[in-house]
Amino acid sequence: MFMMLIDEIKKRSVHVDDAINELLPVARPEELYKASRYLVDAGGKRLRPAVLILAAEAVGSNLKSVLPAAVAVELVHNFTLIHDDIMDRDDVRRGRPAVHKIWGEAGAILAGDTLYSKAFEILSKVENEPVRILKCMDVLSKTCTEICEGQWLDMDFEKREKVSKSGYIEMVEKKTSVLYAAAAKIGALLGGASDEVAEALSEYGRLIGIGFQMYDDVLDMVSPEEVLGKVRGSDLMEGKHTLIVIDAFEKGVKLDIFGKGEATQEETDEAVSILTECGSIDYVKNLAISYINEGKAKLDALQDCPEKDLLLQIADYMISRKY
Repeated sequence: MFMMLIDEIKKRSVHVDDAINELLPVARPEELYKASRYLVDAGGKRLRPAVLILAAEAVGSNLKSVLPAAVAVELVHNFTLIHDDIMDRDDVRRGRPAVHKIWGEAGAILAGDTLYSKAFEILSKVENEPVRILKCMDVLSKTCTEICEGQWLDMDFEKREKVSKSGYIEMVEKKTSVLYAAAAKIGALLGGASDEVAEALSEYGRLIGIGFQMYDDVLDMVSPEEVLGKVRGSDLMEGKHTLIVIDAFEKGVKLDIFGKGEATQEETDEAVSILTECGSIDYVKNLAISYINEGKAKLDALQDCPEKDLLLQIADYMISRKY
């Protein structure tokens, strides 16, 4: 179903990868830049750069003119992953040892900081009207602050016995969806869109980003480990207050493996069965779909074009993927 979309993303990703090699070369000290490039070079879906490029193309620009911005957004994404893995004590990322497992925590922090600072340096290389570049700098800097706020909320939730649904959505919006919003808005701004159209695209990114994370929580419960790339039900074992868990707790459901750290396959299956029977998994899945549909409606601000169709397909992909 999504083969054409994946092909279109890959076509653009080739240019993004080439631009990364050009704009973020391995310099001295070599180990710092190797650590910084390690996760970037490990691949990933490159969804955020794709959203930025397609937004620019949809309003009449071209891929080449926004490549530095696409790279900047991808570097910010990877900077957050490196730091998240340290804070969450996750030792594996994209099927490889996490950055801090190879270069140590101090080295990983510096690698993340390097990606963060390089993102703004690279964004400044975009050739465009100074006022539009300044707007994009403002968008990306505020986004980075919001991502930190979201991560703080996520860590704070681990200390709480109870988290509200609205609190969870605020955390997800800041930790995950704001970078999709920034990608779409920056692409639109650099593509020459009006503030109104840029804001509509920002809302598109924000809404599909929330739906993306909610569906991620569903996949953690229902996808096989060999597809997921991590232990099924790991969010439950780690005691994470996902929306599925919050909804289940509100219904008085008891989950023996919640926060236990580890569980047998039988215990995980039982917990997933309980969450299925009480309707919490379907509740979150349907809510994710509603956010995606709301996000797609924001694209009415664009004229019909192939790039608009691809942005619509990206939204659908968010709630159709297997991992």
